[in-house]
Amino acid sequence: MKLKREFFIRDAKEVAPELLGKILVRKFEDGRVEKKMITEVEIYGGEEDLASHARFGKTKRNAVMYGVGGHIYVYFIYGMYWLMNIITGKEDDSQAILIRGVEGLSGPGKVGKWLKLDKSFYGEDLIKSERIWVESVPSCKGSTLVRRIERRERIGVDYAGAWARKKWRYILKTTCD
Repeated sequence: MKLKREFFIRDAKEVAPELLGKILVRKFEDGRVEKKMITEVEIYGGEEDLASHARFGKTKRNAVMYGVGGHIYVYFIYGMYWLMNIITGKEDDSQAILIRGVEGLSGPGKVGKWLKLDKSFYGEDLIKSERIWVESVPSCKGSTLVRRIERRERIGVDYAGAWARKKWRYILKTTCD
């Protein structure tokens, strides 16, 4: 079942740990559907966060970050990777959560490659989209899903001073008992 808008219109610090274990679904142009569990995310907290693309205010590049939660912010990095962020919060909050890893893939560039992201995904609505969305967590087929979440510092944002040391990267460690 697709997640509803209400899930995404909360603060990124609430949404991020709850995204872990949810299923990222991609329906490709050939009709094939692939699903992978979200295993690692990273928070970007809006204009005050010096590591965020919103730190300089609203621009053409980051305008979607100022919309309502549940939309996608994609951007191209290093001339080779499209990275996917999920917007959270209410309009003008400018918060986003970078999808850093999914089941079997570690690194936001690898996730973007698996999803076959491009600029056409900029602003895509996860609630209405027929090609990408997030679903609720699957069961452990009769056993209990045990969730353990590790919090670490964000990666690649040393330029942001104290903001780089915030433990806003969440990594899911799960088992079925």
